[in-house]
Formats: sequence, C-alpha cells, structure tokens
Amino acid sequence: MTDEGLVFKALADPTRRRLLDRLFERDGRTLSELESGVEMTRFGVMKHLRLLEEAGLVVTRKSGREKLHFLNPVPIRLIHDRWIDKYTERRASALAELKTELEDPVMTETTPATQTVQVYRVYIKATPQAIWDAITKPEWTQKYGYGGGVEYDLRPGGAYRGLANEGMIAHGAPEVAIDGEVIEADPPRKLVQTWRVLMDPAMAAEGFTRLTYEIIEGPGGVTTLTVVHDLSGAPLTAALLAGEMEAQGAGGGWNWMLSGLKTLLETGSPLGG
Repeated sequence: MTDEGLVFKALADPTRRRLLDRLFERDGRTLSELESGVEMTRFGVMKHLRLLEEAGLVVTRKSGREKLHFLNPVPIRLIHDRWIDKYTERRASALAELKTELEDPVMTETTPATQTVQVYRVYIKATPQAIWDAITKPEWTQKYGYGGGVEYDLRPGGAYRGLANEGMIAHGAPEVAIDGEVIEADPPRKLVQTWRVLMDPAMAAEGFTRLTYEIIEGPGGVTTLTVVHDLSGAPLTAALLAGEMEAQGAGGGWNWMLSGLKTLLETGSPLGG
C-alpha cells in the first residue's frame, strides 16, 4: 500500500527525481531509455525504479517483450488535496511547484505535449465491488469528480453516457457530456470502453478513445485501481485528462477524479467536504 512516507522518501533522492523528469518529458519509456539519461549502472537504475514503483509514482505495463514505465502523479495529487489548503501559499509553494512539475507537460521540439497513453494507479481501502459501483453507478459518480451521473449498459456493445451536472448545463454544456460503448465488462474486476468528450466541439471531433479500469483486490482490504486511457489521435482530450486545463476551471483530470474517488470511499465524504 502506498503512503505519504514512501512518496516523500522516493522524492528525496535526486536520481529518482531525474528519472521522474525523464518520464515527465516522455512517458512510457523502457529501462534502456531511462538508463541512457542518468550516469548509473543498469542495476542502480532498476533499484531506483523499483522504489518509485513501490511509492506508486511509477506504473509499469508490458508491451510485447518490453516493460514500459509510466509516471503516476496521483500520489502527488493526494498529498496536495490533503495538505495544501492547511497552509499558506508561501509555505506550501514547494509542494505546489512539485505538483505542477509532475502534472503539466514539458514543451520541447522533440517531446510531444501530451502522451497517447495515460496510466494512473491509486490504492483504495475498499472492496472491488465498492470501487466498481463508484465507477458505474450514478449515485456515486455524482459525489466526486465532475459530479455528473452515468448510465451504463454493462454488456459488450452496450451504451455509456456521462451526464453533465446542473452547473455545467447552466453554462451551456449538453446534457450528455461524454458518450461511448462498453467493450468488455467483468464486474468487479475490469471494464473496457470507448470514451468521447461531447462538451467541446473540437474534442468531440477527435473521436473515441479507449478507457480501461482494472480493479485488483490486495491484502488488508486495500484494492488497486489502475486506469489506462489510450488517447491516440486526441491531443485536446489528452490535455484535459492530464489536468492541463485545471486553471481554466476544467478540473484536474484523472488525478483529481481518482483522488476524489479514493477520498469518498475511504471517508464517506466528498473531497473537501
């Protein structure tokens, strides 16, 4: 189980911060790619990556014979949401800057602004069924994230609709803010679907993306929720879900939504409530 102590310990080492910087610049790197950016043996890099993974700051996924490493900023978001409002902005500035560094994209000539695949992981003290319900039932989705209901036909080919909340509709958003189709439903373990934003014409024109929820029960009543969002060909949607539009009032993307989901299930109250 990831906790704040592991996160702070992982971030205390400059080499581990450098590895996070490398993933921040371009996500989904192999060990060889990460090794080339630091002056250290392959074994040393592997050790640092293992510590980052134990802290939840790195998530690995298999792609063929390769093992890809993804930056997971959810633990940083959880620390931010828990502590940032308890201190003055000046005293919390270092943490806020770290959150910004890990969540915002690096713009370079050789690095894309957003990644085509976003991977997030959060550890929640709740049953897999409770997490499944929080994802698929409107009485739960109305209490975190964007606060809108959902409608699922949980069978292959079934329709998915994400509804706008009253405030969004009052500002001109359509009643159905997101739509898609269920590809695979294996409650309460896995849900695969297509996903398209309808609130913005440019995002709607990007078409459907592929969203996967993986729910794995662990020891001590702690369940791992991994969200994999393949956003190939949808740069605006990718930017939204990476939290790049938070300053414009568009929410903090997956980090913000998963932080809210965890808080709701573990405390019974919405984030900030």
